Amino acid sequence: MPTYANNRKAFHSYSIEDSFEAGLVLSGHEVKSIRFGQVSLDGAYVTIRNFEAFLRNAYIGKYKQASNLDSYDESRERKLLLHKSEILKLMEATKKKGISLIPLEIYTNKNRLKLKVGLGRGKKQFDKRESIKRKETKRKIERIIRQRI
Repeated sequence: MPTYANNRKAFHSYSIEDSFEAGLVLSGHEVKSIRFGQVSLDGAYVTIRNFEAFLRNAYIGKYKQASNLDSYDESRERKLLLHKSEILKLMEATKKKGISLIPLEIYTNKNRLKLKVGLGRGKKQFDKRESIKRKETKRKIERIIRQRI
């Protein structure tokens, strides 16, 4: 299950409460460019409109060998494939204050591209500092343990 793109800033800026797996509606050259690693989820987000979920502002580069891509928009809106019950859960959750839908990673599952969408609550500045402190202390402890062995 190779991962093609991660949204590292999402885990720094949000505390992820739940995650869902969604399919992506893509054209053929977009799939090829994702598999070549020309994808970025920085600044991307998910919206729900008319009981349909959409990935917005995600960058998928042009596939170099494809022709007739002059009018191709790299950060166009892409539809997500979710069950109706999942969409209703996400709609209900996003009505709460401070909850956002964040794309976490693009990966393959049974040879199909999938997007992991997380329900995230925005962290305050002091929460971010606290999580950084925890990570640093964990690293220090692991270094000390490795040195003693």
